[in-house]
Amino acid sequence: MIISNRLFGLTIALGCSFLVASVGASLTEIGPWYLALKQPSWKPPDFAFGIIWSAVFTLCAFSGWGAWQVSKNSAQKFRIAFLFALNSLLNILWSWLYFNQHRPDWAMTELYFLWASVLLLIAGLWRISKISSALLVPYLVWVTTAGFLNAATVELNGPFA
Repeated sequence: MIISNRLFGLTIALGCSFLVASVGASLTEIGPWYLALKQPSWKPPDFAFGIIWSAVFTLCAFSGWGAWQVSKNSAQKFRIAFLFALNSLLNILWSWLYFNQHRPDWAMTELYFLWASVLLLIAGLWRISKISSALLVPYLVWVTTAGFLNAATVELNGPFA
């Protein structure tokens, strides 16, 4: 029974994580507007973004699930759920601003909040599960990299209207 509850919890975590990924992906239109943007020479190829984000969202699911498994009380469970929900909303908002609204400049401003939410996740999970916290470090590295890419795109293409 315990194993089936844990597997169910992991299934829920993966489902939530990939729901967020799917919403973000649905807002990510690689169309004429995006293809016309000047990109820095060091930008990864477009196909790599799906691979990277899939890995990040998988690590997020395992992080949340692992922290949930070892949480000791409802306050810790609330912290886990709140921090992941906040981060999810900010992640989706970035995609909406950048790709749907065609505003990399606004997305760059929002990215500071997204980056801070990843840092809050890492810090917020540290006391609950150091392993779960460490699983989020690649996410922080990727959002930092995406931030430099976002800034370069704004510099090469701005101003946006």
